[in-house]
Amino acid sequence: MGMFDAIDISTSGVTTYRTWLDALSDNIANINTVRPSNQPAFQEKFVVAQAVDYSGGAGVGNGVRVESIAHGSAQGRLVYDPTNPLADKGGYVRQPDIDLGSQMTQLIMAQRGYQANLAVVDRAHEAYTAALTLGKNS
Repeated sequence: MGMFDAIDISTSGVTTYRTWLDALSDNIANINTVRPSNQPAFQEKFVVAQAVDYSGGAGVGNGVRVESIAHGSAQGRLVYDPTNPLADKGGYVRQPDIDLGSQMTQLIMAQRGYQANLAVVDRAHEAYTAALTLGKNS
């Protein structure tokens, strides 16, 4: 394990959690997006993360990365809203099938993970700085 591996590993976590936070923000912002019933609904975004081993197969975990962004169903749900200008002849519009409670729970988890990784970076920086000052006053 190298001298700055703690910072590198935590930085990969910060980047992954940031991507998750962005996806959740987009989901929440579009939770009430209305489309005509003959068009697909806004698709919920899911971040697919994968552990990364940068050590060349030594079996030591060295962080995480975003493998891909998956999308939820475009089916959504039909909502009866005859006053909406996008409503079809039957009065229906299509909205995404996203659960706000689930999104908020995930948002809290992603925020805590993001903060925890930033705290590790901060503490590692403090430790490295303290190590550089050892013996300076001798």
